[in-house]
Amino acid sequence: METGIIIFLSIMAVAGAILHSRAHQRHRKWEWEEHTNHNRQLIESVTQLDRGTWSERDLILELLRAGFKPGALFHDLYIKKHNGQNTQIDLVLATNVGLIVFEVKDYTGWIFGNGGQNQWTQVLAYGRDKYRFYNPVRQNDGHIRALRKQSAQFAQLPMFSVIVFYGNCTLRDISFIPNGTYVTTARRVLDVVNTIIDDNPPANYTDKREVIRILADAVQNGADSESREHHAESVQDMLGKNRVFD
Repeated sequence: METGIIIFLSIMAVAGAILHSRAHQRHRKWEWEEHTNHNRQLIESVTQLDRGTWSERDLILELLRAGFKPGALFHDLYIKKHNGQNTQIDLVLATNVGLIVFEVKDYTGWIFGNGGQNQWTQVLAYGRDKYRFYNPVRQNDGHIRALRKQSAQFAQLPMFSVIVFYGNCTLRDISFIPNGTYVTTARRVLDVVNTIIDDNPPANYTDKREVIRILADAVQNGADSESREHHAESVQDMLGKNRVFD
């Protein structure tokens, strides 16, 4: 009789543990879904979920969580140049000290380069594999030059360049970075933004409505799939890979 009671109690204990585990799993799943839905809502307050890269959207999320307002963030901008082509900017944050222009990169391995070089180097497999990519400092400098041409106010407005490296990469030897330009890994990006805001005086915005209009129009330009395709074709033509036969 006692053996039967012990077995019964053991079965009930196991059943209770299983039910508790399942309830805990359902609660964890609910928390994860709520967290995911909240993140989606935050991102969608700035941009569409299918625009840009995952890293760009992660940066938007981090800035929003840090307290920056959705209306101060402009994602996936296409600025028309004098030759009819577009220059694409990953993200612009409007602050009281000026515009912070972000260029987001996804790389693994070791990253080497300096501000004056045309090409930077990505090193993989402990030095066995090396790849070159266009200097992101120069790339983002070109984006800022295109922005400055949009109006007389933009020509005088303080603008800061921030290159953000996502992915499992290490900045091994980055040097000769010009004033107003910052290179960082994703985990330190808020430190960079706070440094820019803390170390610079308030910007003289002569017409904030114009700033918002120009940046919002550039975002809208990127909503056109034809503009995005034309930009991608222009980049491919610039690289000239279709003209190399090996």
